[in-house]
Amino acid sequence: MVVLPRFLRGGTVPMLSLVLVALFAVFGLLLGERFFSVGSLQSMAFQLPELGILSLAMMVALLSGGLNLSIIATANLCALTMAWILTTHVPGAEGFMWVGWQAVAILAGVGVALVVGLINGFVIAYLGVSPILATLGTMTMCKGLSIGLTRGNVISGFPEPIVFLGNGTLAGVPVALLIFAALCVPMAVLLGKSPFGHKIYMLGSSERATRYSGVDTRRVLLGVYVLSSLLAVVAALVMMARFNSANAAYGESYLLVTILAAVLGGVDPFGGFGKVGGLVMALILLQVISSAFNLLDFSPFLTLAIWGALIIVVTALGVVLEGFGGAKR
Repeated sequence: MVVLPRFLRGGTVPMLSLVLVALFAVFGLLLGERFFSVGSLQSMAFQLPELGILSLAMMVALLSGGLNLSIIATANLCALTMAWILTTHVPGAEGFMWVGWQAVAILAGVGVALVVGLINGFVIAYLGVSPILATLGTMTMCKGLSIGLTRGNVISGFPEPIVFLGNGTLAGVPVALLIFAALCVPMAVLLGKSPFGHKIYMLGSSERATRYSGVDTRRVLLGVYVLSSLLAVVAALVMMARFNSANAAYGESYLLVTILAAVLGGVDPFGGFGKVGGLVMALILLQVISSAFNLLDFSPFLTLAIWGALIIVVTALGVVLEGFGGAKR
């Protein structure tokens, strides 16, 4: 079995911090004040949250030893559901109803996410279907529904409070970044301190041993995929707010990047190990690379290539160091 090298497990945050300092030094020399300008840093802060929330959704599934390929499609279906209510019922409403319909829209999105999460969890936990196949199926289902119901069209024009969530700032800090931070803290506590979090780690380490220890592994798996989908709906809200629109194809390039961010942040791709702090550091590192390449006028496809090379290097290094450690023993 391939595991991450030790420096990517226990010391993920310090190691990534050193890499981040080195990147800041290199890009600072190449770009000068442009890289450290308020506008540049604020741009990074606006772009990071949506990928960050989706990466949290992927991380939860990976920790359990599974995978959730449906997070993007779930987010888009939830966004379109919310967008339809916001554009058909909010205009013309006044007073309490104007606020009420916005609340109904968000609750409808949460309801859609809950249904998708329950489908994923039931099929994986109770029917024994592979997480890859199950979530690939729900991904296709959600995308088909999104395109079929909207004919691939964009739904746009949302109320100011919704748009503020994606584009507003508080004391110069993007609201979307505050939402991401507000999710990271309880997620770190949930995973690191709660009985449910401990069961997720146990499940990812050994499903059979966890089941023999008396844990209802099916209920835990069900909870994992429901939680993953609920995180996806928060990402949907941030994305639709930032773009002031919703579409079935938004964020499709994020799917593999969420896996990259999780693995680079120290999450074992086979489950059982990983921390929210490591994931956050990996997201910052990836965002710094993306923003610097953009300022250098590099092609966005080159950024994707670099990100892909990173995951190859990280996983290959894990194999090499694990083999070296085994040889020494």
